[in-house]
Amino acid sequence: VQLQASGGGLVQAGGSLRLSCAASGLSFRGYNVGWFRQAPGKERVFVAAVRWSGSRTYYEDSVTGRFTISRDNAKNTQSLQMNSLEAEDTAVYYCVVGSGVLSSTYSPNGWGCWGQGTLVTVSS
Repeated sequence: VQLQASGGGLVQAGGSLRLSCAASGLSFRGYNVGWFRQAPGKERVFVAAVRWSGSRTYYEDSVTGRFTISRDNAKNTQSLQMNSLEAEDTAVYYCVVGSGVLSSTYSPNGWGCWGQGTLVTVSS
């Protein structure tokens, strides 16, 4: 199973980026998908997730209203649209796949499969 994240890069504050994650060896259908990020010197933290049914989305407070997570089960991909980026959003972003219960959504331990990460750098 491999998750390949892409779309990271350097952007000015206030700009936008769209991260994508493609899976091989695994079908997204029936699994929750999401994103975590890890800033330099900090712990890996939850960013966003969408349940396997697509009916519910979850966001970390600081990205609510700026980031949008989506999934396309037919293409086996998920995306994170990031708008109004801030310097504090600078981090390595990881896509994740899992089948955990809702209470585990916000913890790295609640996700069984991780991508390699893509670096997002926001200049102020």
